Amino acid sequence: MPSHLFADRPAPQPPGRGSVDELISQTRRLRGDVDAVRRDAVMDEDDPQGRWQRALCDLAVHQLDDLGTHLGQLKEGIPASADLIDGPGPEEFGTGTEAFGTEEPGPYEHVAEHTGSLLSRVGSAEWNLLTDEVVWSEELYQIFGRSAENGPMSLDELPSMVFAEDQGLLTAMVTDCLIDGRPIDGEFRIVCSDGRVRTLHMMGEPVLDADGCTASMWAVLRDVSELRRTQRAVRESRDTLARRQHLDLTERRIAMEMQEAVLPPWRGPLALPEDGPTALDLAGQYLPSASSALIGGDWFDALELPGDRMLLSVGDLTGHGVTATSTMAMLLGALRGMAVAGIRPGALMGHLNQLLDSSAQPALGSAVCCHYDPDSRMLSWAQAGHPAPLLFRGGTGQMLTQPDGVLLGATTGAEYEQAEVGLLPGDLLVLHTDGLTRSADAYDGSGADRLLALAPRFDASRSAQECVRLIVEEFGGNERQDDACVMVARISG
Repeated sequence: MPSHLFADRPAPQPPGRGSVDELISQTRRLRGDVDAVRRDAVMDEDDPQGRWQRALCDLAVHQLDDLGTHLGQLKEGIPASADLIDGPGPEEFGTGTEAFGTEEPGPYEHVAEHTGSLLSRVGSAEWNLLTDEVVWSEELYQIFGRSAENGPMSLDELPSMVFAEDQGLLTAMVTDCLIDGRPIDGEFRIVCSDGRVRTLHMMGEPVLDADGCTASMWAVLRDVSELRRTQRAVRESRDTLARRQHLDLTERRIAMEMQEAVLPPWRGPLALPEDGPTALDLAGQYLPSASSALIGGDWFDALELPGDRMLLSVGDLTGHGVTATSTMAMLLGALRGMAVAGIRPGALMGHLNQLLDSSAQPALGSAVCCHYDPDSRMLSWAQAGHPAPLLFRGGTGQMLTQPDGVLLGATTGAEYEQAEVGLLPGDLLVLHTDGLTRSADAYDGSGADRLLALAPRFDASRSAQECVRLIVEEFGGNERQDDACVMVARISG
């Protein structure tokens, strides 16, 4: 059956690339155009062509409502978890008034373009109850996969191609139309002769005679199989995304709780030893990454050891989430245990490397471990691919010369050198992970220079906690691509 929608107009050029807002505006205008055609259509019960045009407009409005809803979702971006789970299902058709608002209809230039693909998937039929005559459009034969030589199907034959589960629905729609004079609007699935399954959306109305009795029934059937497949894919993707977001939130919560449990329980300043004259004035801080969703394996730790010695350590593991924090917890527990057992920093790093190298969860780590003896004021330390501690004395700062040491887990049987440096009362040690001084672009060494430039301000500070505050003020606002830890130790007299 030929189309009566502006077939004499030339096809417009497809719109160029534009923003989602422009697409929404075009869809609004198009819906207004189609709605205007629908309002102006003459509804003559004896005019099949008029009924066909009105039905096409109704279907086009439904389709444009769907398009407007999806474009609105695209503009809003990824919805929240609750919206993903509780959002409208693919079977729901909106009225379009919320999505489109009120806008003056534009010219009809887009109508032919957008209805061309619609015509190829829409067919019409009319069943005459008085003469038993059935008329199908050419498109309906194509939709049902039926040869025109076999002729159209009667209402009694139609259920033979319908899914058994949907036959009751089709029967109820047809009965309501013929007996009660109700319009038809529903969907059912058919199995074509070639075995393909199609979903059809059927809309129709009874045609009454002069006495008000049903003389015939006409209907427009649209093949919505591809639309429903697409909607199922969207729904499944939406549900998958909701589950993924839920898992991510759960993993982040577990990682944060594990990190809180492993990092030192003290918040703010700490004096070691806890009994007796203070040897070290300590303070530390964890700084999250620019994306707070990334919980990494950074740590800082201070522990009083037997023999009045003290352990200072900072470190960082590759990866994020529960895997990184659980590996960090294992590594930090081993470090504390070996330090309490009296193992010196160089040998301790070798054992940590062996532990990480044989771990079931492969990872790389960097760390620095220091033993401080308050009696001799001697600092013994070793490092594994980690920034060296910074020593501040008399208003100037310098980076300690690094002993050799590769990343933890990088190679089997690695050996780590140990260095020693004597400290003086008032000296300040700053230990940190590289995420502190590495910018969002790259690590170019400028961050360490900025840290050393704080030396005069450190010299004027009264406590380790005040020095940490100065560091956070300097680096806390950086767009870090990774989280970071910093710990400050001031040597008491």
